[in-house]
Amino acid sequence: MSAKEIKALMRRLVAESNKGEAAAMAAIDEFYAPDFVYHSGPGEDVRGLKENKQSTSDFYRAFPDIHSTIDDMIVEGDKVATRGTMTGTHKGEFMGIPPTNKKVTVWVFSIDRVAGGKFVEEWGTYDTLGLMKQLGIVPKPGKG
Repeated sequence: MSAKEIKALMRRLVAESNKGEAAAMAAIDEFYAPDFVYHSGPGEDVRGLKENKQSTSDFYRAFPDIHSTIDDMIVEGDKVATRGTMTGTHKGEFMGIPPTNKKVTVWVFSIDRVAGGKFVEEWGTYDTLGLMKQLGIVPKPGKG
């Protein structure tokens, strides 16, 4: 795929995911390879469509109005690096944290590998510390 096609694929995925959980589940079937692997940290891989859907569903349950924007994309060969912003309201349990009803905004970063017109592998992270501060779990530093 060309760089232009890979960018269009990422934009389509984000656009579909912004339509809500049902659209995001359908997008997983459309845009991800059956053997997709998401690397979120050592020993924390999400493997296959079933695990990907479960992880995605958990996130939508916690933040049902989740919305993502793409701020930057760079394509090199079969990989696309994406920097984005994700917003949502904490309406359900997340990582053992009961709902706070707080609106949050976090940066997200990913590098995705594409093969055969589908995402086959992703390395991703988000501003976990910033999220925890916004939820009130971690205190914001005071002025010195």
